[in-house]
Amino acid sequence: MRRIISFSILLLVLFQSTSCATFTGGQVNTYQMTKPRHGGPRREIRVAPFVCDIFFMAGVGLIVDFSTGAIYRPEPTRW
Repeated sequence: MRRIISFSILLLVLFQSTSCATFTGGQVNTYQMTKPRHGGPRREIRVAPFVCDIFFMAGVGLIVDFSTGAIYRPEPTRW
């Protein structure tokens, strides 16, 4: 029984350490990871993962998503 409880806790910690945008957003590119220059255009945030991180991950996912850059939308396509 103790082994099942410790395994369940481990799975819960692993689930909490991932976040919506990091898990479902795909590969992060250099545009998402690079901080914009002063006066440059801002990066847009993905709304759905942002809301999921707040409600389902109790805000912990926001730290992971913002530190990896996965919360930001990929570079907009140019015509």
